[in-house]
Amino acid sequence: MTADGLPDWLRPLEELAGSVDAAQLSPNFPRVPPDARPAAVLLLFSEGEAGPELLLTERASTMRNHPGQIAFPGGKSDPQDADSAATALREAHEEVGVDPATVEVFGTLPTLWLPPSNFAVTPVLGYWREPRPLDPVSDQEVVTVIHQPIRSLVDPANRFSVRHTSGWMGPAFEVGTPMPLWGFTAGVISRLFERLGWEQPWDDSVTRPLPDLPAR
Repeated sequence: MTADGLPDWLRPLEELAGSVDAAQLSPNFPRVPPDARPAAVLLLFSEGEAGPELLLTERASTMRNHPGQIAFPGGKSDPQDADSAATALREAHEEVGVDPATVEVFGTLPTLWLPPSNFAVTPVLGYWREPRPLDPVSDQEVVTVIHQPIRSLVDPANRFSVRHTSGWMGPAFEVGTPMPLWGFTAGVISRLFERLGWEQPWDDSVTRPLPDLPAR
């Protein structure tokens, strides 16, 4: 455990947050357009029964933006939010009941553009000092809470590429849900873990189609 309360395994991420740039995390969309709407997500790390883990959510298939996807807790900024950290913590509390008082925010990553919803998303890094099993606060937003072990995320057996019907291809992760972890969230995790040296060699030529979403 470091002097500021972070576990030693998170220290490289804290250091990386100050040097990584948007093009390294989102090479296809390195610039945020001026009309993009501010938003934030919470990359909440903790120590669970299976070791270090990352909190993910399965979004409801009825959501207007990114329905059915596996995502970080988060959403658009409200006028009363003091900053991106306040947005991310508020959204995590509203979506899955994370107590903001139990989270140590230790950095932010560069703001990234999410074209489908035109959000300017700031990823906020947090260490959850008092992890506990969570449930969705509202099934209109979140249907499943996933406490995903990092060792499972980096396991090559759980890595593959997905192909969207548009022809887009990108990294994906098996996380135990019918819909894999893909898209914006998977891209951030994949590139972040690669830069941290956490990634294990995996075969990106293994490609799967995306499953269909349930009917809205």
